Amino acid sequence: MVAKRTKYFTNYALKTMSDNPTPYTSPTLDARLHIPIPNGADKVLLHSCCAPCSGEVMEAMHASGLGITIFFYNPNIHPKREYELRKDENIKFAEKMGIPFVDADYDAANWFERVKGMEWEPERGIRCTECFDMRFERTALYAHEHGFNLFTSCLGISRWKNMEQINGCGHRAAARYPNMTYWDYNWRKGGGGARMIEISKREEFYQQEYCGCVYSLRDTNQWRIKNGREKIRIGEKFYSAESTTE
Repeated sequence: MVAKRTKYFTNYALKTMSDNPTPYTSPTLDARLHIPIPNGADKVLLHSCCAPCSGEVMEAMHASGLGITIFFYNPNIHPKREYELRKDENIKFAEKMGIPFVDADYDAANWFERVKGMEWEPERGIRCTECFDMRFERTALYAHEHGFNLFTSCLGISRWKNMEQINGCGHRAAARYPNMTYWDYNWRKGGGGARMIEISKREEFYQQEYCGCVYSLRDTNQWRIKNGREKIRIGEKFYSAESTTE
């Protein structure tokens, strides 16, 4: 199958932080081992999908002294209210850590065109590959245009995701530009997955209950109804010290 091409817009809103932010500290920063950073890079563009997935990644890179800029490009997230909830949580945590945040376009029409004909593909299938390709292509483009030679993503920290699938999309996007590297670090290892939940509970992040796209929402709700559960209620569930994860 020929890969679909997406015409990208160039609207970005860079939220810069204060020159003298309050130094960020947290219990999960203690006794961290520094991460080996590829190619001697001192900064990285982090594609982020949400605060729960990126919180641990942000802390890990912060503890290693790496300059981070967050790139939020997720036109797959539906409906718009869910998109804004996830983005706002991510912005708040970035502000707390003093990390610049790039708010890219919500060009949902491009996303729907990109995955047209794949509406009934399963999770982790070719629709997800197209979705990752689209988001990473845009991330790599921004990195190329703004002086980054290294980018990564927090998508792979989720146990619900196929890490090989994500990394393949990242490497494919990086190959479009000279001297560009996709950092395929395993953010789950060394307790990363557990700290992801710990940080989410401590910060009381919004707890999304499906991957993000309209088809994931459809399929998740169908599964819930079949198993005697209520449909997802957007904007109602947040992590807390007492919350459980699925």
